[in-house]
Amino acid sequence: MTRPTLRYPVLVEPLSPEDGGGFLATVPDLPGCMSDGESPEEALRSVQDAILEWIDEAKRLGHDVPKPSRKAA
Repeated sequence: MTRPTLRYPVLVEPLSPEDGGGFLATVPDLPGCMSDGESPEEALRSVQDAILEWIDEAKRLGHDVPKPSRKAA
């Protein structure tokens, strides 16, 4: 079964050395949905799996899945 492609805006920010360095990717439309990586590109790739898992869990719990607030590039 193929999953629908939903494009959510993602915010990628550097993590401080105290937090282990690297980059954090968060999805403002999906509370608590985030991932990290050594580079911005790695964080962005990782967060795509987190988005799919977030959506699957929301559906499993019977929660609504918000539509993307704006089109991501």
